Amino acid sequence: MTEPARFPTRYVRLDEARARYGHRVDSLGRCLLEGDPLADAAVDALSGKVRAERDAMLDRCLDHGIDAVKDAPDVLRAFFAEVDAIPFWADYNRMDRGGAVFLRSGILGGLVLGAASLVAGYCSPAGNKPLVFTGRLNYETPRRLGETTRFVQACSLAGGLRRDGDGFKAMVKVRLMHASVRRMLQRSERWREREWGVPINQADMAGTTLLFSWVALEALAKLGFVATPDERADFLHLWRYGGYLLGVREELRCATETEAATLWEMLKTTQEPPDDDARALANALIQGMNGRFSGTERERRTAFGYALSRYLIGDQYADWLGYPKSSFSRVFPVVKAVGLGVSGAALSSERVRKAMVKLGERYWQNTVDISLGDRPTSFPMADRLREA
Repeated sequence: MTEPARFPTRYVRLDEARARYGHRVDSLGRCLLEGDPLADAAVDALSGKVRAERDAMLDRCLDHGIDAVKDAPDVLRAFFAEVDAIPFWADYNRMDRGGAVFLRSGILGGLVLGAASLVAGYCSPAGNKPLVFTGRLNYETPRRLGETTRFVQACSLAGGLRRDGDGFKAMVKVRLMHASVRRMLQRSERWREREWGVPINQADMAGTTLLFSWVALEALAKLGFVATPDERADFLHLWRYGGYLLGVREELRCATETEAATLWEMLKTTQEPPDDDARALANALIQGMNGRFSGTERERRTAFGYALSRYLIGDQYADWLGYPKSSFSRVFPVVKAVGLGVSGAALSSERVRKAMVKLGERYWQNTVDISLGDRPTSFPMADRLREA
């Protein structure tokens, strides 16, 4: 059956998806053609300013509020009116508890971020095109990995998503960065909207929030990390609010594990297998995670990274990405057993749980320091695309 032209051609296997998910498939398909109007209008208004002036205005808005910027464009005021409004359902205490869950995972969370969450995002052959066109991962892999680590850390720390928190500010900047990339791509002759839909569209944005929430939780479980149902719900709540700040429309901001699992399966069912760009991005990621090592040590760590990613994303996707097979795969049942033991100890003792959160905070700060050094993480709006 040939799908009518109302959906991009990237949206595939619709009969199979409709048989499982009904009308939601068509609703999701329309989201492939929707951007983020408030952020897009704000970026349009800021595009005429030189970068230093634009960045200074945005920093002042974030640090002191929109009223502190006398010459702020009306569309920027409308944008901040939305992000400053706190939804009725938003619960900062739940967000703090959810962030603590991820911090408690420590190095397991770091492994999952690189080997599962980010790789799973690159597997979408249409969703990965904005990253390919900006060239950030291929040419600046260590820097981008460091920025992503800092982003996740800032959002997970206690108070991170409150109005004055670093996570809140990072979310807003990333949203405007996405809008700036969207603006350039929609003006580029290289962007094929009939095939790929709107760049960084609502469906792909929702998928991004799932990468950092649902996909991360499921991958952590594979490594033996245990969280209670309430803790898992709190972690999803954190990223539900994150989706709000990132401009994801309400119906795509998952409130429960069932909603998250269903949306993730819908996204996977209706996309094609990874393409050459996905393979290039995944390989750049796995190899870039060990960029500070050399020689035999780098080879060994890279082989472990491929094996870990295969274990977390599954053989089918690993084969599509061209991952090598590895004897390291025999290690992961042991890792899971150790993770189960440590997680069980944390769940049985509040003192142990708090100690693990503190250890996790140190792990993430150390990882950020190693990745970024003394370079600030600014999440700037994009000014240009990579040359073809």
